[in-house]
Amino acid sequence: MAREAVIVHKVAFRPLFTIHFETTPQVVGDVPLGYFRRAGIITTGSFAGERLSGRVLPGGGDWLTKGKDGVIHLDVRTILETGRGATVYMTYTGRLKMSAEAEARFARGEALGPADLYFRTAVQFETADQDLLWLNDIVAFGIGERRPSGPTYHVHELL
Repeated sequence: MAREAVIVHKVAFRPLFTIHFETTPQVVGDVPLGYFRRAGIITTGSFAGERLSGRVLPGGGDWLTKGKDGVIHLDVRTILETGRGATVYMTYTGRLKMSAEAEARFARGEALGPADLYFRTAVQFETADQDLLWLNDIVAFGIGERRPSGPTYHVHELL
């Protein structure tokens, strides 16, 4: 017997910022555990939104694995610096899945938007900055795009 979806709560969110990363790939390859491992080392980036804007500090990374099913599992850690010099530690996990056609387009150097792939993340923040302590207490999500130079995410605060 099929079950219908039950909506218990309305989900609300508020845009937080759009973030662009420039990354350098470091490939490990197919490891004995049965997946492909690669890192995208963050060299630079920027983020902009109504409440939060600044730059991405170099040195963070996206430690990803790609299973035999083609799904990429993301594990990202990076440090943001706001326009007034506050630092924010940003982490997220997520999933990236695309069709063979989209993967071929990306391999040819084409950018892929949210309609071209499933690229979603669960985002959390840590900061000691007194004006940004509210970030420590929120959960956010990101919807990603892929460019040859690195990913872009549209990050929203879950309310």
